[in-house]
Amino acid sequence: MPGESIRERLSALSRAEVLGLVAVLAITLGGAGLWYVRSLPRPVQIAAEVPVGATASGSQTGTGPSSAPVSIVLVDVAGWVRSPGVYEFVEGARVIDAIEAAGGARPGALLLALNLAAPLADGTQILVPREGDAALPPATGAVPGSAGGLVNVNTATATDLEALPGIGEVIAQRIVDHRTANGPFTSVEQLLDVSGIGDSILESIRELVTV
Repeated sequence: MPGESIRERLSALSRAEVLGLVAVLAITLGGAGLWYVRSLPRPVQIAAEVPVGATASGSQTGTGPSSAPVSIVLVDVAGWVRSPGVYEFVEGARVIDAIEAAGGARPGALLLALNLAAPLADGTQILVPREGDAALPPATGAVPGSAGGLVNVNTATATDLEALPGIGEVIAQRIVDHRTANGPFTSVEQLLDVSGIGDSILESIRELVTV
């Protein structure tokens, strides 16, 4: 009736009607709350892109199209090493790597005659000399002070010159002293002006030196 209060109306309802009313109210409030939560702005998640050919940590996998091909060089390691033979290396390897691949130098090897840091070239030979043998400069330019595989007598040190056959410590120092006092050599034949160098020694080193 129009004059009844809300409390009087509720008291007139049965228990089932009250529970139904509570359920409807709960559903209405729940739906309103869900709509409100969904209407709130949410941050956008942006995933970092990983370049093709690289792992997530940034290291290259080597399987992508940008990976560079690996060049292989074959080198003959000979002379005073434990296991001489032809070995395969990746481009960029050095003379020291070739010697280690051949089992390392044997006792008495004259490693001072080699430039251990020289890069390996395909189809060349690394010849490791033995103390007391004639130490020939290898094709990889392994003698310091050399140019194009030849020892430049105007720039080589006394130690470099000692690697030449027939040139010992004394004669090597005489060559250095001669060019210091008289200027650079203008020809290989001028080495005959150095005391201790005769025709036989000159012929043994003629193809190994330059000016």
